[in-house]
Amino acid sequence: MAQKKLALRPMLRLPGEAAQPHPLSPQAGPELRIPEPTYTTGAWIPGGFPGTAEGALAQLKAADEIGLRGGDPAVYDRAYADIALSGAPVVDRTGLHTLLKTFRMRAGIAPGESKPGLTVTYDVTHGQIKGTTDQGRYAVVCVLGILTFDYKGQSRSMGVGDCQAMRWTGDTWRISTGNQAAMASNAWPGSTESVQAGYRSLGGAPR
Repeated sequence: MAQKKLALRPMLRLPGEAAQPHPLSPQAGPELRIPEPTYTTGAWIPGGFPGTAEGALAQLKAADEIGLRGGDPAVYDRAYADIALSGAPVVDRTGLHTLLKTFRMRAGIAPGESKPGLTVTYDVTHGQIKGTTDQGRYAVVCVLGILTFDYKGQSRSMGVGDCQAMRWTGDTWRISTGNQAAMASNAWPGSTESVQAGYRSLGGAPR
């Protein structure tokens, strides 16, 4: 099946140091323009994106930035569920859930527990459209951003990617049922490795 083949196609494997801060590439390629949400008021995760692959990418960006804020896997799990169809792959097997769970475990912080002085942010700056099937109603998209942990003024940042298979329901993009997308390439946004992995810088859609 085309959807399974697309979802499972491996992304470029990169060494761990590729995700660490380092110089940017002068050959970043053209900007990838994505739409702005059409509704934000009263919504935890912004939505209202169009039924295009760029809309799917924008929806994933919005959900991941909210879900990773604070570095709590319980919050990420809620954000994942908020945009997932019933029967979508379980969140426990996603790369972002595993990353946050590992971070909390090593720091001795339980999921849901607050840690005074700790702030965690995720700023998506790059992305890619891996591909589409089913006349554009199924899209595998990937985001890449800077995940920053700051504890009492001491910061650590890394480039973190996320790929998800998305399904257009007729009025919104949701994480699709079926196969979980292959793990994203992790690279420092804008670096040579991120370009090699297919990521492009994101910009707003033309007015």
